[in-house]
Amino acid sequence: MLPLRWGPALALRQSLQEGYGLRELQADVMAGLVVGIVALPLSMALAIASGVAPQYGLYTAIVGGALIALLGGSRVQVSGPTAAFVVILAPVATRFGLRGLLLATLMAGVILITLGLARMGRLIEFVPYPVITGFTAGIAVVIATLQVKDFLGLTVANMPEHYLERLGALLAALPTVQPWDVALGLLTLALLVAWPKVRSEVPAPLVALGVAVIVATAASGRVAGFEVATVASRFSGIPQQAPAFLLPWALPSPDGTAGVSLGLLRALLPSAFAIAMLGAMESLLSAVVADGMTGRRHDPDVELIAQGMGNLVAPFFGGFAATGAIARTATNVRSGARTPVAALVHSLFVLLAVLLLAPLLGRLPMASLAALLLVVAWNMSERKHFAFVLRAAPRSDIAVLLVCFGLTVVFDMVVSVTAGIILSSMLFIRRMAEVSGVRLIGDSHPEVREPLPRGVVLYEVAGPLFFGAAQAAMNALQTVEKRGVQAVVLDLQAVPAMDATGLVNLESLLKRLNGAGVKVILAGVQPQPMRVLAKAGWRNRHGRLRIFRSFERAIAVARVFAAHTAAERHGMAPSPARID
Repeated sequence: MLPLRWGPALALRQSLQEGYGLRELQADVMAGLVVGIVALPLSMALAIASGVAPQYGLYTAIVGGALIALLGGSRVQVSGPTAAFVVILAPVATRFGLRGLLLATLMAGVILITLGLARMGRLIEFVPYPVITGFTAGIAVVIATLQVKDFLGLTVANMPEHYLERLGALLAALPTVQPWDVALGLLTLALLVAWPKVRSEVPAPLVALGVAVIVATAASGRVAGFEVATVASRFSGIPQQAPAFLLPWALPSPDGTAGVSLGLLRALLPSAFAIAMLGAMESLLSAVVADGMTGRRHDPDVELIAQGMGNLVAPFFGGFAATGAIARTATNVRSGARTPVAALVHSLFVLLAVLLLAPLLGRLPMASLAALLLVVAWNMSERKHFAFVLRAAPRSDIAVLLVCFGLTVVFDMVVSVTAGIILSSMLFIRRMAEVSGVRLIGDSHPEVREPLPRGVVLYEVAGPLFFGAAQAAMNALQTVEKRGVQAVVLDLQAVPAMDATGLVNLESLLKRLNGAGVKVILAGVQPQPMRVLAKAGWRNRHGRLRIFRSFERAIAVARVFAAHTAAERHGMAPSPARID
């Protein structure tokens, strides 16, 4: 049996162990219903924006949302299709169709499970703030641009894949603006913005889209010339049935072929990697937001595995990429959710809506769904945070922010995520190199109570000795004056970690100093560096190297060594004390 502190369904098991009664069930049901009302139209709109029929977004919320809630490590997180994925999924759907979209999601699920099993959850949380802000701001711009077509009712024969060409196509189609679509879109947008200020306890999407359906239904056939695009007119409605099992690779691609090949998987791998990385970042960020609102802590590794399982299973029921949704999670918490049961209720609500209300959902105007996503894009634009980074951050952070933003908008998320991860690593390496270094301490060291003897010098090494900082740190020791120096003591108390590069640089320093007749004493070696040294076969070497966990013991040995060396120099008998 898996321990309670880790493993699948961690959040659910913890919730049940603490006691789950009628009061908790009522709170979860009410919260799940509220989130389900919000997720219902949003899932449809995100599927459309991703380039597939709206029911596939609903299937994602039903299957992916329920499975992730059951298996996850966050008690109140709600998962499903999110706006962040649109910029990745839309190009995949255009090139490879629904088959490619589902296969890329399945591959991303495998990557996420691997990350979780490798306990990489905490590392994902360390992605720099400018990278995340650049991603989200760029995604918001792309999503908002994608909604212009339906919001204005434009006729675009073929929407290009890349942003600049897409913008040109929209500008060229401006003469085809449909006034009734614009009017209905503006009405929906106004209600989405104004309603939370009037009755915040009633979800604004329910009111805004409900009014839009009523207005469109009432005006159709009664107002001369009134005609707007709806979900039913664009996609022939929504099937009134539960998600059915299917084989993703059996679906036809845009060119009519079916099946799966190594070439297809190779072509989808970059997109799958981008889906996994972006999904990991967004889901863990959402879980952190939930922690801040509830005062609890999630398990990032369990959450990654759950996200991976959701994305692995959902494609077999028509669902595409799912991840933790910050807005829906926040709504869940504010509505009183206590446990993962609330997210399960949200998925069940969406399922019941498909089974009972599919004809009504087909009446939703496309312009109204576009208005909903415009609000989503505005909320995720990070405009204040973007401006703050530009105003107050170091130039390196500003450069990373602008690069991630520009790549997301001008190219796509595959390029942007790859570049963002590389930039994150480079930024981390640079910062670690800045805090790592070596400096001559001598008698000013707080733990050295008496002056060091002649011929002994003490250097303090601070910060991790890893591939980004070891060379720079060791360079400070290139200037050690060899004349008159018999021993160099390296204080490693402030070195928490060392990797192979740090080990190689330390070995080079040891050889150089030993070659000059200088003994090296490593003082205050911490557990992780000590394990690295032991694994590499480092041992005390007569007259050349001593290794100590204790700083005081190392200084004492350095004093004895200096005294022994001085005695030999003056022709005196050596001290019987062991000095090597």
